[in-house]
Amino acid sequence: MKRAGWHKVRKIVGTAVLAVIGVFVIFHLVNYTNGSVVSSGIERHYLVHVPPSYDPSKPTPLVITLHGFAQLPLLQNSVNHWSDLADQEGFIVVYPAGSYFPLRWETGGAYRGISDPGWDITFIADLMDKLEQEYNIDPARVYANGFSNGAGASFIMSCALSERIAAVGLASGAYLYSWQECQPARPVPAIVFHGTADTTVPYQGGVAGLFRVQFPAITGWVQTLAQRNGCSADPQAIPAYGDADAVRYTGCQADVVFYSIHDGEHDWPGSERYAPNVVSASGSIDATRAMWAFFEQHPLDSTSPTPARHVANRTGSLPVLAQ
Repeated sequence: MKRAGWHKVRKIVGTAVLAVIGVFVIFHLVNYTNGSVVSSGIERHYLVHVPPSYDPSKPTPLVITLHGFAQLPLLQNSVNHWSDLADQEGFIVVYPAGSYFPLRWETGGAYRGISDPGWDITFIADLMDKLEQEYNIDPARVYANGFSNGAGASFIMSCALSERIAAVGLASGAYLYSWQECQPARPVPAIVFHGTADTTVPYQGGVAGLFRVQFPAITGWVQTLAQRNGCSADPQAIPAYGDADAVRYTGCQADVVFYSIHDGEHDWPGSERYAPNVVSASGSIDATRAMWAFFEQHPLDSTSPTPARHVANRTGSLPVLAQ
């Protein structure tokens, strides 16, 4: 190859290397966290927000919110505004960071061989342990929620940590974890949101996304969740909020509420503008406020199983809702 040709190749390779380095530098600059915990031998990070009204003498609720695929803890707050609501309502909120690059949660499913949820389960358990040591956390009011990949992971936490997590909120969830693997010690109340026009995780189910993943139909998945929670087969319609139709399953051991967002895409409902009410000024339901209203109604009861220590089994690397 002529000298000019080698020079061109070296220039292209050098540009690519600089681009990769630049991506990593930017990632570390914007991936702001303020806490860490060693879990399964690995340092894991999180962003915790404590409201100004926090009183160490009073048991305080904890909300755990999990970001989506290739997103960041700080971005999760800019989308769902949990910290703003925490300041108003007086609870602590924590934004854990997933693993690898781009950041993500291990959700198993068809990719179980390379995506084992075990160490994320242990991380969340270890994170709760640490926060309970540092703050006066009310063990009866610990809740989990997430968006997309984070919603799928939150569902997994309801399976594996059901004796510690009182209720979950799931927005635009990517549910890959098998029902056979989900064996909770107790059924966990859940409030679910999904847009009918979501093409990333299709409402009707099917193969989609960058990795051509097979997703379940959302209505069928929610029906299975309700059945497993001891609910009757036919849900009851409840008053719609903004652009969302809602149903509540009845006769449940653990409540299930499902919001279908008309023409909603793959996002956090109400994220376009933080609102002081369950319905934002644009007419969209505010999933954050709706989740908190649901959470407040569903503390962990005193008859729940005693919390257990979870250790990852991993090989390899790294407003009141209508009644």
